[in-house]
Amino acid sequence: MYIIIYDFGTSSLKTCLFDVGEKITVAASSNASYGLYILENGGAEQDTQQWWQAICKTTKELFDQTQIKPEEVSGLAFCAQMQGVVLVDSDGQALRRAMCYMDCRGVREYSECMGKGIIKVSGCSLYKLLRNLRVNYAGSTSVKDPVWKYKWVENNEPEIFAKVDKWLDVNDYLVSRCTGKIIRTADSAFATFLYDTRKGKEGWNKGLVKMYKVRPEHLPPIIDCTDLVGGLTAEAAHDLGLKEGTPVFGGGGDTTFVNIGAGCVTPGDTHIYVGTSGWVSTCLDYQTVDINAMITGVLSANHGYFNYYAELETAGKCYEWVKNHLALDEINIYLKENKITSNFESEFTSLYDYMSSEVCKVPAGANGVIFTPWLHGNRCPFEDPNAAGMFFNIRIDTGKRDMIRAVLEGICYHLRWLLECEAKKVKTSDVIRFVGGGSLSPVICQMLADITGRTIETVDNPQEVGAMGCAIVVAAGLTGEDVNDVSRRLVKANHSYLPDPENKEIYERNYKVFKDLYRSNAANFRHLNA
Repeated sequence: MYIIIYDFGTSSLKTCLFDVGEKITVAASSNASYGLYILENGGAEQDTQQWWQAICKTTKELFDQTQIKPEEVSGLAFCAQMQGVVLVDSDGQALRRAMCYMDCRGVREYSECMGKGIIKVSGCSLYKLLRNLRVNYAGSTSVKDPVWKYKWVENNEPEIFAKVDKWLDVNDYLVSRCTGKIIRTADSAFATFLYDTRKGKEGWNKGLVKMYKVRPEHLPPIIDCTDLVGGLTAEAAHDLGLKEGTPVFGGGGDTTFVNIGAGCVTPGDTHIYVGTSGWVSTCLDYQTVDINAMITGVLSANHGYFNYYAELETAGKCYEWVKNHLALDEINIYLKENKITSNFESEFTSLYDYMSSEVCKVPAGANGVIFTPWLHGNRCPFEDPNAAGMFFNIRIDTGKRDMIRAVLEGICYHLRWLLECEAKKVKTSDVIRFVGGGSLSPVICQMLADITGRTIETVDNPQEVGAMGCAIVVAAGLTGEDVNDVSRRLVKANHSYLPDPENKEIYERNYKVFKDLYRSNAANFRHLNA
């Protein structure tokens, strides 16, 4: 069967046509980019019309690459960035630009709600935090959480807020545009932290909705990621070049599907993802939380399972930054000659194929240079929107190659930090599946193995694991098979990297300094960036 999955990242879309049978392969794919508007007040926005234009463009390009016909497509779904806010009117039309997960304008809204109370934990009202934890093992403890974006619009754009009919996430908006039906998938509902995960009580929790002063009429009906929403409308089918009535499934968020696409579906299986953002995630069949480290168990696309998820907001984005600002002149990477784009995930193979030989000229430890990968603040294991990136310990003989390697090592140090925080609460696997664009580089794979001390495995098509997981879910929905069984059957490791003991001592030394850098500079970040 043929399935189309739209993989919506932070700054680009990759549309994949999957052929799912005895194995899963990418029959055709196409890419398009769209804007990410970073505002001076902490805003991070995107244009929904640019999203739709990207969908239309890439869908039509699929069929220029293959003999497959649009009417042969069995179904489609979206695998999208999460914790965005898309406010729509009664016709499903977006009322303003979408607020991205990176948006951190809701500082006042967060403070007015969670910052008040006689007893506090990590700066939050203990009473409100306990109410949230009892319901879903989570809480809106970050200024970047969706409810504060929603409340920011209410407080700062009352004319727009008065027209709101429903509050959606990215995936939900795109599904509604395809089908005309306004819903939320369970994973995106959970990401608002207004969702009750207790068995038999799943759904919007009236008490939390009231506590956060959210209007109940703004919350759509909830479905599972595996559910069939409906068929493509005539208008959407015309725009996309597909057959009217093509089945559209619930789909969901990127973190929801990556573990399935990585083959990490048995409780205890751990994967690491490096794309524009990065994370460490462990599959669980129960839910838990570490509120101090900002880690919680988020809903899996497969009902009854959870992903214990710790996030680094700028992982590959740091590599894009170092490419743009450090690499281009000294080691002669020219945009025109190498056809390098600004999108990390689509360019990483060609860029790193060239750069890895340069990075490998620098020994492990980057000659003592350390980089902190917090280019847009940080969420886990500490919440601080004022945190920033820095190079530490630059000396007169430091070169750009040292600094480039330090950026890659800094990303890996932070991922190790997240992995260790997870291991304090849950059992993580000795073998880690490494996916996303970063795993295309053998240099980074070996670096991650050395720094974490774990065996690192990779899989085929690692940039498409979210889309692949989503395709597996759609396939299971079409055939009635168990999602986990399909994942285990179709996803296999293709390479392993063992830690090199010769690099252990230098990485242990640098890792200790890396963690101390935030503690030593938290006040300085606040003075400069608050």
